[in-house]
Amino acid sequence: MSEQRFFRFLRERIGLDVESVGAPMVERALRQRCMAANAADLDDYWLHLQQSLDEQQALIEAVIVPETWFFRYPESFTALASLAHKRLAELAGARPLRLLSLPCSTGEEPYSLAMALLDAGVAPGAFLIDGMDISPSSVAKAVQAVYGRNAFRGSDLSFRERYFDAVEDGHQLHQRVREQVNLQVGNVLDPALASRDGLYDFVFCRNLLIYFDVPTQQRVFEVLKRLLHPQGVLFIGPAEGSLLARLGMRPLGVAQSFAYVRQEAAVAAPAPAPAPPVRRSLPPLATPAYPAASAPLPRPLRVLPTPARPAPAHAQKREEASELLASIARLANAGASEQARAECQRYLGQFAPAAQVYYWLGLLSDTEGDAQQALTHYRKALYLEPQHPEALVHLAALLAAQGDLAGARRLQERAARVGRESER
Repeated sequence: MSEQRFFRFLRERIGLDVESVGAPMVERALRQRCMAANAADLDDYWLHLQQSLDEQQALIEAVIVPETWFFRYPESFTALASLAHKRLAELAGARPLRLLSLPCSTGEEPYSLAMALLDAGVAPGAFLIDGMDISPSSVAKAVQAVYGRNAFRGSDLSFRERYFDAVEDGHQLHQRVREQVNLQVGNVLDPALASRDGLYDFVFCRNLLIYFDVPTQQRVFEVLKRLLHPQGVLFIGPAEGSLLARLGMRPLGVAQSFAYVRQEAAVAAPAPAPAPPVRRSLPPLATPAYPAASAPLPRPLRVLPTPARPAPAHAQKREEASELLASIARLANAGASEQARAECQRYLGQFAPAAQVYYWLGLLSDTEGDAQQALTHYRKALYLEPQHPEALVHLAALLAAQGDLAGARRLQERAARVGRESER
């Protein structure tokens, strides 16, 4: 296939495992970039891609559209507030807390970290946050800090009243929050990061590892572990826990926080917060004009929210998507595996990614005995819908069959909580 050279390019340039996001999604991005570059066909576009660093970046950004919003996974921020006070007590004013958000995308996560700490009563001089991302355009948007309604989701938006001003294009974040965050373009495998070994008390790296193949997952994890202080805490995405359990980390035990520490680390008991320490700055990384070629930071794909009052075209598209999902279920339940898989790929080529589609792909792979593919698909389903009950149960069973009893037990507990909540 002529697309394979593009798949290899994305693997070599950004470490992306195309199967983790689905070949149809990448093929759609290729078609878009072909049109934008006025290329006659894929051969013509390939030549243009080789000659233009700008086009290479444009293709990368077409594939790794960020999906983020403020206070995503709110339990993580609640856990952070409590842990931050404990860590400040340990430091006793010796230095400020250091936090890293990687990838930081368009800034919603690192700014959420700052707001959570300020709300918890942590003094502005007592913490510093670094945000890093492979995309220059995403970092530029984060610096501007103007956000539309898609960045504000969930039932509790009271933080918007405290920390934002309404402007023509949306909402502008207050300067007092922005100045807590240092934003920069960077690559998770940039050798210059070695200068930060052990620097960070808290690292947020969520929904990144699931997009890499196993060797790249291990390389990135080793970087993250080195960046963490020995007593530091790593926050990950809901589908990545079993990966960390195999790589020498253990869950902190705070429900729904997805927080992990080193196997030998212990969390200190609470103590009174110290006086705010003196703020110290960190020299920025030297960032090349184009990101380094070995596995920088792909980010999750956007799942567009349903408008409150959809136009007829949107309603029709939703109906088509629902009909296709129903068709997939019928085919899978009837044992027509090949047709069901083809319909799943057709769905991913026409509509935004859906947890139920990846669940069906996982179940089809599971039934056929392809455990590795099933793991990938179930994790993708849980990235899109962290409490998807069937994906939780089937992934737990698969992990148990592979001997990961601790990972299976955690997923079973999550599934049980989902069941109890649905009953209430």
